[in-house]
Amino acid sequence: MAERQSRRQAVALAYRDGDDAPRVLAKGYGDMAERILSEAQRQGIYVHDAPELVSLLMRLDLDERIPASLYQVIAEILVWVYELSDTQSHDVS
Repeated sequence: MAERQSRRQAVALAYRDGDDAPRVLAKGYGDMAERILSEAQRQGIYVHDAPELVSLLMRLDLDERIPASLYQVIAEILVWVYELSDTQSHDVS
């Protein structure tokens, strides 16, 4: 079990129009985590590295909505992403 915890983990969330909350789009350990991270990078999607949050999200099933208890932390991450993208768009101008 310790080996599994030391492997890289990744969770991809998606928020679609009409959803009450973001859903788990993809998740995985090891090679699958690397593929998720590579695809995010290829798509220009920001990656936030919060091991405790990833561990909580890994417990969810695919297509499951995040629980209300995680709304605040996910909202803070979305603000972080928005601020990063806003900063970069001003740097390019």
